[in-house]
Amino acid sequence: MKSGKLYLVPTPIGNLGDMTLRGLETLKSATLIAAEDTRSARRLLKHFQIPCPALISYHKFSEKRRIPEIMAILEQGKDVAIISDAGSPGISDPAEIIVKAAIDEGVEVIALPGATAFVPALTASGLPCSSFLFLGFLPQKPKDRKQIMQRIVVSPDTVILYEAPHRVKKTLMELYKHLGKRQIVIARELSKIYEEYIRTDLGSLLEDYQVMEKGEFVILIEPCLKETVPDPGQLRYLVKDMLRSGKQASAILEELSSEYPRNQVYQIILSFKKPK
Repeated sequence: MKSGKLYLVPTPIGNLGDMTLRGLETLKSATLIAAEDTRSARRLLKHFQIPCPALISYHKFSEKRRIPEIMAILEQGKDVAIISDAGSPGISDPAEIIVKAAIDEGVEVIALPGATAFVPALTASGLPCSSFLFLGFLPQKPKDRKQIMQRIVVSPDTVILYEAPHRVKKTLMELYKHLGKRQIVIARELSKIYEEYIRTDLGSLLEDYQVMEKGEFVILIEPCLKETVPDPGQLRYLVKDMLRSGKQASAILEELSSEYPRNQVYQIILSFKKPK
């Protein structure tokens, strides 16, 4: 028996009008839908009046154990659709593991074009679009994160990141620590009613920080330019912000000395602690 097909179906990142006709037809005809969030999937199907077929959850914690179940349906000659909570499956969302498993078994994988956040953010950013480096969400481990930051510093291409609202300021401060006054674009709530673009440089953004920390964020960073020079106010800003947050001088010295000359950090700390 010929195996079924595995479809990767993008779903709207905000505006439901961005759902494609082909995507709707695929969801209607699929025997099984594997969804990152079954609640969101049911709301989507209800909105478009699609009878709910067999529906299973498929997220980063269940990817591997769902493979046999999904493959069993495909081996029966039936089609399976993969959908994420929003956007294109596999782009900072689950799908990569099942796609590889399907390919290894000779199953045809069909990725439908459709909604994703970073493409409209890039094309409307005003930054170079001819080549770019998409990194998704930054890793949480300090060592891995530092390696990514080093890639961003020297990237000759526009860099694109995703970030959650509760982490966005921390990430912007970390970027400033490594990049100085590099040009940046923040795209927030794309395709939704409060869609917003902030186009500025990292120094100016943090000096007068007024970013509404709600919704989903795409952060775009201009390429490294040969004439880019270190921002002399960058280290002073970092020390001042860390002191303001309540960090002890010794902790600040230890944290920043891995990136900056220890004596320079120490002198700046002293300058803020001297009585005025």
